[in-house]
Order: sequence, then C-alpha cells, then structure tokens
Amino acid sequence: MNKYEMAVVINGRLDEDAKNAVLDKVKALIERFEGTIKNVDEWGKKRYAYEIQKSKEGYYNFIKFEAEPGAPAEIEHRMRIMDGVVRYLIVTDDLPENTQLSKEEAPAEDASSDEVPVEEAPEVPESKEEASEEASEEAPAEESAAGE
Repeated sequence: MNKYEMAVVINGRLDEDAKNAVLDKVKALIERFEGTIKNVDEWGKKRYAYEIQKSKEGYYNFIKFEAEPGAPAEIEHRMRIMDGVVRYLIVTDDLPENTQLSKEEAPAEDASSDEVPVEEAPEVPESKEEASEEASEEAPAEESAAGE
C-alpha cells in the first residue's frame, strides 16, 4: 500500500450540509477502492487566487490515505464528474507523518568548501572610438613581443 495525499476544493456556494455530503462522497470513493483514510484536514472556506466557475472562494480539504498503486487513477477518473468538486489533486506522500521541512530546517550548504574562483570579464568598451583606441594600444605591444 502506498501513501497519498489528496487536495480537494469544494464549491464555496454550497451550504455546510451540502459541503459535508460532497466530502463524505469523496471519502466513500477512497474506501470503495480499498483505501484507508488516515487523516482529514479541513482548512475551511478560503478565497481563490482567481475566479473559478464564476466563484471566488471554496472549501479546502486535505485527505491523507493509503491505497494500492492503481487506486489514485480510478479515484481521479470519478472525481472528474463529481458535482460540487471544483479542483482536486492526488500526490504521493513520501514524508513521514508529522514531518515538514521549512527553510530554517533545510540543510544549509557550506559555501566556503565549494568556492570556485570566478574570472572577471574583460571590460567592454562603450563606444567604437574606445574600442579602436584599445586595439591600437595593444597592437604595438604584440608586435614588439613577436619581433624579439
């Protein structure tokens, strides 16, 4: 059995009873394909980043479950036509429970050990006149070195 997490956004226009009915259908769908629900995290009603189906907010729910490898495809196939579900996404849950990485906890790279010297780029002349002056200054030096 693999671990999965499903994010479900339910239409924000539904009342509390209708929202709970849709969430119960989603849970029943997971159990229908021999999945076991471990945790349901309800975030409540949140505003969308952009308008979806002429609606500006929805109920966000996150469900952690275990199921066989073929179950997510079957669940998604049936979620696609479920009334009240605006968006859904199933991802594998590889992290152990109660483990979340933040920027402070992430391993810091030691910049001093892997430093590579960077060569400075030569200065680029701003105008054609400066470029021709630099070329004429370098040319005699190269000729004298070649003549010796």
